[in-house]
Parts: sequence; structure tokens; C-alpha cells
Amino acid sequence: VSDLRPSALPGSFDLSHSMFDLRSPPHRFMKRYDSFSSVPSSTSSRKDSQGSNRSLDTITLSGDERDFGRLNVKLCYVSSVEQIWITVLHCKDLSWPSSCGENPRICVKGILTLPKPVHFKSSAKEGCNDIEFMETFVFAIKLQSLQAVRLVFKIQTQTPRKKTIGECSLALRELSSEESSHWLDISPPSK
Repeated sequence: VSDLRPSALPGSFDLSHSMFDLRSPPHRFMKRYDSFSSVPSSTSSRKDSQGSNRSLDTITLSGDERDFGRLNVKLCYVSSVEQIWITVLHCKDLSWPSSCGENPRICVKGILTLPKPVHFKSSAKEGCNDIEFMETFVFAIKLQSLQAVRLVFKIQTQTPRKKTIGECSLALRELSSEESSHWLDISPPSK
């Protein structure tokens, strides 16, 4: 059993944080236990910012259980002009179905889930392990309207045909004038 419960995540304001972040040395968060079970399994958990435990049974990744990658975005709200600034930075470790080919053209479609949804889309880039977008989108919307909605991202292939290969989202409850960076885990698209 691996225990991944750091007492705090210093300097992290991410709404989504990977428990398998390879930048920190594994010995900081792991304890090893011998098991008498003939079927190896492990359970990991960590405390989130509210102090509650989230558990995840980890198994060997294969097929549908594989990691779909992560999306890095920055958000900022400029209250003087009532604008939200959304910067799509890059996708890391993105995976896509083999039916999409070896290097499909990939873009990120964003949706602000207001009563009248606001849509935006990045330019299409060649699919690879680390796709840089570095594109900023600015919308004039009142802060009160934004704090009750989610920002949804759909990762789409443009070639050979348009197809959503993953998605992720975050709530905008804590928008502020201080720019915040977020790493979002990409999930398979909802049916």
C-alpha cells in the first residue's frame, strides 16, 4: 500500500493536482509495506485543500485506464473592465485513439457554461507529447455571473475528422485579479 498524503501542498493553488507528479521525489510521500496477498494492489490517498481524503485504487494502466494527459491553463479576472482572461498554455502527455492517426491536428475548445454559453477555440496544432498553444481569450462578463459557472475544455482532433478525444473542467468560484495557474487532468469524453 502506498500512502501519498503530504501534510500540505506548499505553493499549490491548482484545483486539480496529479497524485503522480514525477517532479517530487517519491520517497517524500511513500511508505512501503510488505503484503501477503498473492494479488498485488495498492491504494493511495491524499488530503485536498479542504482536508478531506480522496482515495484512488491504483492498478496497472492499460486500455481505458490509461492516463489521458493534462491541460495547463491560466485564469485572471480584471475587475476594472469586467473581463476574464483565459490562457491555454499547453497539453502534456496527451493520448488519442489510434483511429486518429499518428500525429492528428489537435485544438482545445473552451466553453463558459453561462445560460447563453460562450465558446472559444484555439488554433490546431500537430499532436505530440507536449503541445504548446500559448493563446489568450478575453471576454467581458460580470464576475457574479462567472462565479456560478464552470469552464469546460474539450480536446479535439481536427484531422482526419473532428472528434472530441478528452475533456476537463474547473469551477470559477475563486476567480481573482491575481493570475492563477491550473493543471487539469483530461478524462475520456462523456457519452
